[in-house]
Amino acid sequence: MRRPRAPRLSLAGQFLALQLALIVVVLIVIAAVSVAQSSAEFRRTEGRRLLSVAETVASNDAVRVGLADPEQQGILQPTAESARSVSGASYVVITGVDRRILTDADPRRIGDRLPLGPSGVLAGRSWVGTAQSRGRETLEAHVPVFGERGRLLGVVAAGREYRGFGEQIATATPHLLVYLGIASALGAIGSVLLARRIKRQTLGLEPEEITALVEHREAMLHGIKEGVLGLDRQGRVTLANDTAVDLLRLPPDPAGRTLAELGLEPLLHDVLSGRVQGRDQVVVTGDRMLTLNRMPLLTASGTAGSVTTMRDLTELAALQSELDTTRSATDTLRAQAHEFHNQLHVIAGLVELEEYPEAARYIRGISGTHARRTSEVQQRVHDASLAALLIAKGSLAAEQGAALRISDEGGLGPVDEALSSDLVTVVGNLVDNALDAVRNTGPDSWTEVRITERGPDVVVRVRDSGPGVDPELTEAVFRHGFTTKASARGSQRGLGLAITRLVCARRGGSVTATGAEFTAVLPRVPRPPAAHHIPAGDLSAEPVPAATAPDRPVSPERSRTPREGGTP
Repeated sequence: MRRPRAPRLSLAGQFLALQLALIVVVLIVIAAVSVAQSSAEFRRTEGRRLLSVAETVASNDAVRVGLADPEQQGILQPTAESARSVSGASYVVITGVDRRILTDADPRRIGDRLPLGPSGVLAGRSWVGTAQSRGRETLEAHVPVFGERGRLLGVVAAGREYRGFGEQIATATPHLLVYLGIASALGAIGSVLLARRIKRQTLGLEPEEITALVEHREAMLHGIKEGVLGLDRQGRVTLANDTAVDLLRLPPDPAGRTLAELGLEPLLHDVLSGRVQGRDQVVVTGDRMLTLNRMPLLTASGTAGSVTTMRDLTELAALQSELDTTRSATDTLRAQAHEFHNQLHVIAGLVELEEYPEAARYIRGISGTHARRTSEVQQRVHDASLAALLIAKGSLAAEQGAALRISDEGGLGPVDEALSSDLVTVVGNLVDNALDAVRNTGPDSWTEVRITERGPDVVVRVRDSGPGVDPELTEAVFRHGFTTKASARGSQRGLGLAITRLVCARRGGSVTATGAEFTAVLPRVPRPPAAHHIPAGDLSAEPVPAATAPDRPVSPERSRTPREGGTP
């Protein structure tokens, strides 16, 4: 059977117990100090008085006569007893030079030797100090008795017993219990008032409840998948769970440091500090795409800081890019199927008309065109995956009435599998973006792709006959969600160029836009990714919905065909 848990003291009870313990300790220390002071005062005051008594007895003529003449020793006892009773000393003893006691209030001690200890009285010097007499500790004064011509006749010893510890306590602190009672009452009242104040400040929670809440908060913060970063009024980090430390690349213990001290990128700094506001702020940093939501913490006294949650969209973007790749492949196959379907109709019609020579010529023509297009691509691009992509995109361009040209300049040799995959993503996104820009712009619309090798880098340039990007918005086109085209089938658009920049940054490369030309640089050997900073002005408002924001912004002074992110 489980034993019931012993009840714990409340906060007020703990304060009361602590203060009572402190009061008792303080009183004990005060009592000890008082006893020590009382003992020192007793030795100083009583020592002087005992020395005076002994000196008075030693200077008495009757004492000198009694010590000088053995027949006159009878006068010593009355003289000593008279001095003891008048002075209030515990005893007054007179001895000869042989230290044998001649007078004492206790007749049984007469004839015993007086223990002198460290006293130098036999050398003719007075002495005051502590001695053992009658089995108790006493304070004694020894004075020599001199006769004619300075001859030592004997010793006078006056002593007084030390008071017991209890008597010393009673003397030093006569009202100790009164003090203890008053202090206990004041401590109890103070403890209750202090406990009430602290409980108001802690919302009525007991210490164990506060401890449980803190432990639960720590476990919860470090257990959730999303990153959580808290800041105070001064912009210092108050909490950061493991996910936030990993996503923002913070030091292991960032608490207490400001955002500037942590060396965060300008855009991250702007979003976390609140300079850039809005929901689901997307930040491309290094090889990651993060979405951040900042919420200010409001209290009765004003803003107490902020808490920002963040998620890593890199995996989600990769999944969406795979979906868009599948859709792009489906559209390309549909375009090719449509083209082949038309060609088969022509061939079937020529056969029905029995125009066999014309049918053969038509078949040779379309076969030659396809073969030339394939040969042109394969001669300049020796990577099979990228060549297949360009051939398929050519069919898609032909279906919408545009021309996809492969530049005679440069070329691409064999590349490794990782670079091939990244090139397919980058080229596919840029070509789709260009084809969207020239859609419905006329029969002479075109898109040109040029792929060259420049030292350790592969450079991809895609330009088109469209109006181009406004120079003021060349960075905004790479922001997630920047598009004006309505999303088909509810899919999110404006992602292609953001993923293109992400892929380039992950390899340590870059992508830029100049007018109607996009240039991507991908190193053959990945380098450490450089952090990409997006100007804060690009995110000064909430992210533009997919149905209203362009990938390639439209200049107000001329009509432009909206661009969108494309397909990875």
